[in-house]
Amino acid sequence: RHTGEVRRVDAEALRSLLDSGSIALVPALGCSPTGEVFNLSAEDVASAAAVALQADKLISLVEGPGLTDSKRRLVQQLTPAEAEKTLTARRTLPEDVQRQLVAAIHACRHGVSRAHLVSRHVDGALLQELFTRDGAGTLITSERFEQLRPAQIDDVSGILEIIAPLEQTGIMVRRSREQIELEIGHFTVIDRDGMVVGVGGLYPYPEDAVGEIACVAVHPDYRSGGRGEDLLARLTEQARQQGLRSVFVLTTHTAHWFQERGFERATLASLPVARQQLYNYQRNSKVFAMTL
Repeated sequence: RHTGEVRRVDAEALRSLLDSGSIALVPALGCSPTGEVFNLSAEDVASAAAVALQADKLISLVEGPGLTDSKRRLVQQLTPAEAEKTLTARRTLPEDVQRQLVAAIHACRHGVSRAHLVSRHVDGALLQELFTRDGAGTLITSERFEQLRPAQIDDVSGILEIIAPLEQTGIMVRRSREQIELEIGHFTVIDRDGMVVGVGGLYPYPEDAVGEIACVAVHPDYRSGGRGEDLLARLTEQARQQGLRSVFVLTTHTAHWFQERGFERATLASLPVARQQLYNYQRNSKVFAMTL
């Protein structure tokens, strides 16, 4: 039974030990100013120590793989708010996961960048969680681990890595690095912890109130999870915000994918004149359009 709460952590003493190359073992015991000894929650001690040290990460070992959903699938990432909703909605979570989630939420809301729930039974789980892109447990962070955002010049290499294989097989039109750099403002990317895993572009023709959606591609390792749909939704929303009334695509291989998402067959003559002049008759791309 826990008889006390963490009021203060001697961060200076811990830093001194760490700076000397020592490993600090912090027991779940606390002393009051009058010398009384209290039994504390290990999770509370760990969270408070991480906050006091402004640690980059708080890592907790749990009995299961991490936090799982109602179908026992691993939940890879949560924000503190999402973790709090999970605690409220799911009263049957394992007790250790509940305690660790509470500690993780507290740490993330007080300056710790990331908290991890990792299985203590899986060999190498900690290394996988820390040193692989997709990890092996559950990450709680206020930062978005994966996000849609406007492309930046530093994303060019990542964009090329995704589209190069598609260009080689003729699925996509070839684009040089210089062209992508010049047109970077047209692109949106999916950023997964610093890695570009998806890309798409919107080229507006404002005089015709039309936009072309182009270069929609997702990294082969991340094609599940609806990322293509997310990109398409973001690009069409951008088109609406720019006052465009419709969008179109030119494709040789993905006609069915676009048709399933509301695009209908259109003619070359329906495109803006400026785009008609750039049409590649050798590729013979099909035109599909969608009214916004």
